[in-house]
Amino acid sequence: MGAMKATPAVPAAAEPRTAAETFRARYGPWAVVAGGSEGLGEEFARQLATRGLNLVLIARRREPVERLAAELRTSAGVDVVAAPLDLAAPDLAERITDVTRDRDVGLGVYNAAFSAIGPFLDQDLATKLRTVDVNCRGPLVLAHVLGPRLAARGRGGLILMSSLAGTQGSPLVATYAATKAFNLVLGESLWDELRTHGVDVLTCRAGATRTPNFEATRPNTDGTPVMAPGPVVAAALAALGRKPSVVPGWANRAAGFVLGRLLPRRTAIRIMGNATRKMFRDAPASASTPAP
Repeated sequence: MGAMKATPAVPAAAEPRTAAETFRARYGPWAVVAGGSEGLGEEFARQLATRGLNLVLIARRREPVERLAAELRTSAGVDVVAAPLDLAAPDLAERITDVTRDRDVGLGVYNAAFSAIGPFLDQDLATKLRTVDVNCRGPLVLAHVLGPRLAARGRGGLILMSSLAGTQGSPLVATYAATKAFNLVLGESLWDELRTHGVDVLTCRAGATRTPNFEATRPNTDGTPVMAPGPVVAAALAALGRKPSVVPGWANRAAGFVLGRLLPRRTAIRIMGNATRKMFRDAPASASTPAP
């Protein structure tokens, strides 16, 4: 009998990745969450930690962000850096650069927002400018700092939080609504620019969400759909890499379609104004929802 031929070894099939492992491979190992101490920012931190991402949590108030960081280190077994920073600070770019310098950041989330509720003429200029600094300048800085790093590594993502209020004029929250329109246009523009570098950008257009800052305004939510933070964040993370923007919640999507596509613009603005007046009719004088 002739000598038997050796059979070539067949490489072992690679174990299929779980959804969390796939997410971490693209958007890890580190994520930055701006406004990451409570509400939606806290929920982003929790859901990203369950996917195994290490976290840099940026927030204005030291105690809440350090408390959340300590909890997630224990419960999720990830590294968490608490960075108490004012997102309206003039040196924000340098401070974000410093806190992320030696970390391989694959995802940036800008969730922080400041909103004063009430007639435009009753609000002082400093309040309006702080709204612009936190809501527009902040996400622009984060995208400027992280964008080149994500493009250089050829993968990663950015999530910017916008609002249904930014779809059209929104009386009583005029400056806030205008800043959220800025975020929507910025995010959708970067979605097209950065995808050629392997970077996914998403703008999340949330509706009313039950966060501590929202509840502090004592809103009248009768007949108004209000989502919990969990489903909003889950919808954003699920849409990342799939589309330029997302509206969480079927009721919000329906409202956005009607206001943005079916009604004359003047009618949509009046509807938003009436809804805002009703929701915040019991709000404290000069009510505001500060950045976390």
